[in-house]
Amino acid sequence: MPLSFMEHFLIQAEDIEATKDWYVKVLGFKVGPHPDFKFPVYWLYLGDNDVLHLTTGGGKVSDNRMKYLGQESQVTKGSGVIDHVAFRANDLDGVIAHLQKHKIEFKERRVDDQGLYQLFLFDPNGVKVELNFASSEAKGRKAAIMASEMTAPN
Repeated sequence: MPLSFMEHFLIQAEDIEATKDWYVKVLGFKVGPHPDFKFPVYWLYLGDNDVLHLTTGGGKVSDNRMKYLGQESQVTKGSGVIDHVAFRANDLDGVIAHLQKHKIEFKERRVDDQGLYQLFLFDPNGVKVELNFASSEAKGRKAAIMASEMTAPN
């Protein structure tokens, strides 16, 4: 499997502002740029790398978040607040063929302003795994959902 490195993990927080402030004040993360997913999100950086993503969780999940990422847990405390782990990958066609060979279901997404083509799948424990490819590897593939085509919340 052509994975390069772990990119980030996403925490779904009941209070996204307090969670962001804690990681910034206590651990020294910096708030940095992120795509406009049309739902609340912070990307927290260590140096030049976004390694922790935050979004609203619990019972306050927006329709856009549900459409793009889904939600596997509504817990607001403990390890269940970690929504997914993400890895950088390459060889999109090869990975898709590999997943299909092993009958692994996945969803395709695209984030144009980050140049990413994404696959979302689940491990045997129900942990969501995000695989990020350069969008240039998509070669005409059209993701079912594209962040740029989502509408802003009312």
